[in-house]
Amino acid sequence: MPDSLVPDPPATTARRTARRRPAVLVTGATGTTGSRLVARLTALGCGVRAASRRAAPVTGARPVRFDWYDPATHAEALRGVDRIYLVPPVGDRDPAAVVLPFLDRARAAGVRRVVLLSSSAIARGGPAVGRVHDALPGLFDEWAVLRPSWFMQNFGGEHVHARSIRGDGVIATATGDGRVGFVDATDIAAVAAHALTDRSAPCTDLVVTGPEALSYDTVAAVLTRARGRTVMHQRLSHEQYRDRLAAAGVPGEFATLLADLDRSVADGSEDRTTDTVERLTGRPPRSFLTYAREEPA
Repeated sequence: MPDSLVPDPPATTARRTARRRPAVLVTGATGTTGSRLVARLTALGCGVRAASRRAAPVTGARPVRFDWYDPATHAEALRGVDRIYLVPPVGDRDPAAVVLPFLDRARAAGVRRVVLLSSSAIARGGPAVGRVHDALPGLFDEWAVLRPSWFMQNFGGEHVHARSIRGDGVIATATGDGRVGFVDATDIAAVAAHALTDRSAPCTDLVVTGPEALSYDTVAAVLTRARGRTVMHQRLSHEQYRDRLAAAGVPGEFATLLADLDRSVADGSEDRTTDTVERLTGRPPRSFLTYAREEPA
């Protein structure tokens, strides 16, 4: 029998299978989408380096210290990985200044695929992470940009809206009657896992939404029904909302950006839904009512 037809010994086959498993660096690994993605990737058998500023322990993954503003942490984070889930530094109005040099290093280190977390509100070439989106296809042959709508998780935890709901029973926005296709972070993580592990990279941007577009009046009504406490939508002007965010501790420039996004919502920019979640994961996205019933305020 020719040597080429002799099957590999089981140990050799196992080693090759192991080498084929994606090795993924997850930045923001303790964050809203990153923590959910780490759990999903480890369940799929991927090797995961869970990057955070304190190298916090993450079940099933190898923790690694990573700080966008400390390049000395980057080489170790990149060691042995071929894919990256990239969460830009939060609150930085020009993340490209630190992200693009990191991506150059990642490419030189052998990274082949990058999945970038952006926003449905920011197009390719737009402000902030839009510049990273614009550069990504020129840096990597395998890539995707996730552009999720507003997170359902903004109404829980320590988000400004959640604190306002707990303290005053109020959601304050400058969105007027504008509607948003709120999406669950678990669905975003599922799409990210697909983009990172599928045989073919999407090589496009993916707008990720929930199953319906809701106004904040409707959101308040759903929260009232699901959680048994009255919640009202307080309508503010652009300036009032910006000042409210600043008073809550949001940095001035970022508060202005968030108020600008609310004004865009009022103009209809987020009044849409997509089939991205169901098309890529095979199941429908979670509804806002389900989120409100199952997750604490």
